[in-house]
Amino acid sequence: MIILGIDPGSNVTGFGLVESDSTGERLLETGVIRLSDTKDHSLRLKRIYESVLELIDEFNPDLFAVEMPVYGNNPQSMLKLGRAQAAAMLAALNRQIPVTEYTPKEIKKAVTGNGNASKEQVRFMVETMLKMPKETSITMDASDALAVALCHIHRGATLSDATYKNWDAFARAHPDRLK
Repeated sequence: MIILGIDPGSNVTGFGLVESDSTGERLLETGVIRLSDTKDHSLRLKRIYESVLELIDEFNPDLFAVEMPVYGNNPQSMLKLGRAQAAAMLAALNRQIPVTEYTPKEIKKAVTGNGNASKEQVRFMVETMLKMPKETSITMDASDALAVALCHIHRGATLSDATYKNWDAFARAHPDRLK
């Protein structure tokens, strides 16, 4: 099964695609959607939506997990983060991919064992869990997105949570039924 994890942001949105099967987890792709060159917030939301759709169309994930914004000191920032999250979620929902939200504490605890872990600890554990080469360097936003996907896997996500969009998705979910 393939999980798309998203760390939403109004300036930078991280994404991570992880494949999970009986042999473990593998990194498929990770990166960021940079939005700072676009001043209009509504156009940033459109870019998040379109970029997530492109990822979905390219990698055909079975499940979608996203970090949810938590209470902060600046209501305007929280509103913008919530909108970024909604834009990414809408892309998944429009492709009939089940969406699950996790708090930052849930994600950190699932990946590091500590709900108060630092971003550096999360990145270290993500790189370790996915057996990424030591010379590989990913941004914090990308590692956070991978952590969201890994959290979803470690919380027991299964293909039974997914809808089958096409024969390929069904075949990946049920290799034992193929002859």
